Amino acid sequence: MKKIFDILLALFALSILLIPSIIVAIMVKLTSKGPMLYWSDRVGINNSIFKMPKFRSMKIDTPAVATHLLQDPKSVLTPIGNFLRKSSLDELPQLWCILKGDMSFVGPRPALFNQDDLIELRTQEGVDKLVPGLTGWAQVNGRDELPIPEKVALDVEYMSKQGFWFDIYIIWLTFLKVVKRDGVSH
Repeated sequence: MKKIFDILLALFALSILLIPSIIVAIMVKLTSKGPMLYWSDRVGINNSIFKMPKFRSMKIDTPAVATHLLQDPKSVLTPIGNFLRKSSLDELPQLWCILKGDMSFVGPRPALFNQDDLIELRTQEGVDKLVPGLTGWAQVNGRDELPIPEKVALDVEYMSKQGFWFDIYIIWLTFLKVVKRDGVSH
């Protein structure tokens, strides 16, 4: 049922967000050198690696590490990068990953391939058995500001509570957070 819900919601979202996505893609291309999309290697279900697209919000020579590990994250943002990140518009291409089945709307956010501490802790707790999500329980409870052990604890809590109505609740909280631009530190 979750997979069917994901596909139907992704198709609905694509129908509404197609024009805004085209506008964002053009803006990315006009304001910085490089491709419109940035494809990063992410950790999916059972620690498998998949390619996850985002609208590029950082300069093309930025190292592939978690943003909080960059010395000065704001210095590597493109002219519209800050806006894309705070509005979460950079995440729109991930609807493709939902349609492919690499991601769900709700689940733990997919770790970067080199976030060994996060991957290891999630594996110890069994979180690696979940399909990663566009949003998740940790996202609506702190997002970028959470230390890794707290993120994983929230992922474990999601794992124990997951269900259709809990996912709907998380999607609603995500919508409110995006509208308020809450919990985005860079």
